[in-house]
Amino acid sequence: MARYTGPRTRISRRFGTPIFGQSKYLERRNYGPGVHGPKAHRKVTDYALGLLEKQKLRYYYGLMERQFRNVYERALKRRGVTGETMLQILETRLDNVVYHLGFANTRPAARQMVSHGHIRVNGRKVNIPSCALKVNDVVEVKDSNVSRQMASKNLEMATSRVVPDWLSLNKEAFKGAVARIPTRDEIQPIANEQAVVEFYSR
Repeated sequence: MARYTGPRTRISRRFGTPIFGQSKYLERRNYGPGVHGPKAHRKVTDYALGLLEKQKLRYYYGLMERQFRNVYERALKRRGVTGETMLQILETRLDNVVYHLGFANTRPAARQMVSHGHIRVNGRKVNIPSCALKVNDVVEVKDSNVSRQMASKNLEMATSRVVPDWLSLNKEAFKGAVARIPTRDEIQPIANEQAVVEFYSR
């Protein structure tokens, strides 16, 4: 399974956004990486802006370029606003839902949890993090000591995070469900999805 394993704070500094969560180092150096420090100026073209927005989303959801391009092409074929549809596809991925439910502390951890067989969807084992969930799909942690202990520890650590309204969670049963497809306002994207659509449609 391909994934980004490089320096995370450097990526966050490049975009000026905490892509991988808050970092004390990022707070101290809230400017782009490089030897020139905060004085560095770079002319940004429309193409560069679209590329930056695309990279923000790609790193945020932990996708490689080919995977992200496939998401865009799937959104393009559906009815509705392409940018919003793309965000909905990203949000309803199994690994992202596992993260939002609090079964994992980060998206990479959620992806690993799914690929290692700790998660079931509608009672069946699913080990594909990119699995697309639909309304009323039930996501639960495998009924084993190892899986439940891991999820229980993560749920305790995730108390500061609020489960989105479009998901329902039963902590005692280690089970959650997709109540409905999220709207753009509920997703609150960290990037301008319209710029991403324009970037790919060139």
